[in-house]
Amino acid sequence: MKDLERALADITAIRSQLARGTEFRGYGPVTVAATGFLALLAAALQALFLPEPAANPFGYLALWIGMAAIAVALTGAEMIARSRRIHGGFADDMLYAAVEQFIPAGVAGTLLTLVLYRFAPASLWMLPGLWQIVFSLGLFASCRSLPRGMFAVGVWYLVAGLATLAVSAGAPFSALAMALPFGVGQLLMAFVLYRATGGHDGED
Repeated sequence: MKDLERALADITAIRSQLARGTEFRGYGPVTVAATGFLALLAAALQALFLPEPAANPFGYLALWIGMAAIAVALTGAEMIARSRRIHGGFADDMLYAAVEQFIPAGVAGTLLTLVLYRFAPASLWMLPGLWQIVFSLGLFASCRSLPRGMFAVGVWYLVAGLATLAVSAGAPFSALAMALPFGVGQLLMAFVLYRATGGHDGED
């Protein structure tokens, strides 16, 4: 019985190692591009319904976090569908490896938002830049299982986040501080994915 358990554990470890060493193809360029347009949509909604976001930080956070949740839901649904179609029997292992790489950045971004909102509301204007930097760290952590060009996307988000921090003090909660970095960044990511799949959206 112990030999069987050891063998099963070895098989699981091998599958996990293979999943970590295989390029993850669960991200679709069309859906990723759509999340970039969601950032532009959120900016338009902010301009219409939150003309003075500094006076309503809760509304600002609700808008952008809600839009991020929609983007995550769309991306997650496609990741599951594409992984099962492209990676076959390794789909669950590939999904686990991809999510595991991004979880630390996601948790850090969530906790950072909660802490600033609860204990340092005067510093909330820094969130757009900090979100972009945290997102870049998630991309860097995932680069080993994504197309090579994804490193450039991580660099974009890092530079954009630093630039946003540098200019946002004079224009806190600007819609452009979110729309431009995330809109351009997601479209750039979609282009990298499109080039990596040869224009066939991941189909074999």
